[in-house]
Amino acid sequence: MHAIGETILVVDDDPYIQEALGDRLESLGYSVARASDGKQVLEFIDRQDPSMIFLDIEMPGMKGIDVLKEIRKREKDFPVVMITAYGSIDLAVEAMKEGAYDFIPKPFKAGHIAAVVNKAIERQRLRREKAFLSEEVDKRYRLVAGSSARLDAAVVAAKKAAVSKSTILLLGESGTGKELVARAIHNWSERRERPFIAINCVGLSKDLLESELFGYEKGAFTGASQLKKGRIELANGGTVFLDEIGDISEEVQTRLLRFLQEREFERVGGTQLIRVDVRIIAATNRNLEVSVKERRFREDLYYRINVVPIVLPPLRERKEDVPALARFFMQRFSQESNKNFAEISQEALDALTGYDWPGNVRELANAIERAVVLGQPPTIQLEDLSPGILAFEPDTLRSAPHSYHETIDEYRREVIVNALAQTQGNRSAAARLLGLERSYFLRLMKSFQIS
Repeated sequence: MHAIGETILVVDDDPYIQEALGDRLESLGYSVARASDGKQVLEFIDRQDPSMIFLDIEMPGMKGIDVLKEIRKREKDFPVVMITAYGSIDLAVEAMKEGAYDFIPKPFKAGHIAAVVNKAIERQRLRREKAFLSEEVDKRYRLVAGSSARLDAAVVAAKKAAVSKSTILLLGESGTGKELVARAIHNWSERRERPFIAINCVGLSKDLLESELFGYEKGAFTGASQLKKGRIELANGGTVFLDEIGDISEEVQTRLLRFLQEREFERVGGTQLIRVDVRIIAATNRNLEVSVKERRFREDLYYRINVVPIVLPPLRERKEDVPALARFFMQRFSQESNKNFAEISQEALDALTGYDWPGNVRELANAIERAVVLGQPPTIQLEDLSPGILAFEPDTLRSAPHSYHETIDEYRREVIVNALAQTQGNRSAAARLLGLERSYFLRLMKSFQIS
């Protein structure tokens, strides 16, 4: 039996039932396979997975419910709809307990069949899509994370924390992938079926951030023409990721602390208490302990969010991950730009690994995207990298002692290289950035042998 597209298996020992149900399903646009007994069913599913099965509950030999049990033993997850005759409803209920998706009684009603099939196929599609996306998230995170010992420790801690209900604080420099880790934690948790909502606290005024988090009632302020639910309310049952929490105002800190203590809040301009079940994951690149000492961050809120702290190391401290990360981004951007890159030259990898990556993984992704856009397949070459990476030298002040003049010259060279990196190699723009005449800037480049 060869089927194209969505295949539905109809199982009944009555040829008339097979024909009638099969014709109806084909009229709905599905391919139909047919079987007369349990043995044929098991042989079929060992060869291929149908999109769903209509299975007669009363058949000679192996009963329908026994076939259902065998299907589940094989860990098949497609929907099985039991076909029942008058008087076999109790068996149908038993079949539902064994994992049947639904049942339809004889004689069939055309509208009922269509409704059951469409709902079951859509459910199966969503389940497979979710499994695929879950696998993609896990795969993407695993690749982006790398395999260094420090990051492995952070991943292990994140997976352990994911199964708890505790608030998590992600610490690390900008670009280390804090939101990606937060999404992974959500995906590893029991909340994965519910929303994950991220909000960046930087750049939002006190009033705007408060409204975004907690929502507002109609008429709460000028322009509030209708009720709006906040991110915390919309994420009920799921996860809210508060990026750069160290930047929020004292007033919002107070409201957030109350929510973490009581798990309830009021919308702006409202009086009704709203209770939700939300897991908070916070992140910051600030040293919150210093902020607490300087009275810029509430100490009690710090202890509330610092239940499970997880530190994400900067890329310069896990350079062994750079080659794998670079290849991962090369594959991603190659697909997005329809360019067939297969490898990165050893010279380019050496330059990438030697660079300090102040912008961390985000900067590496941008560097590889640039190389893919400007380079020629199948290999990313050294010259495809940005001038800042090519001209980079490790901090000489940490190396062997130099004379005063050598140290000053090396520092001047580094200033020029950094200016070129910030302006993507544009010499005129780099000169303006440093407040120098272009001709003098070019002479400096030449004297320091900066290409």
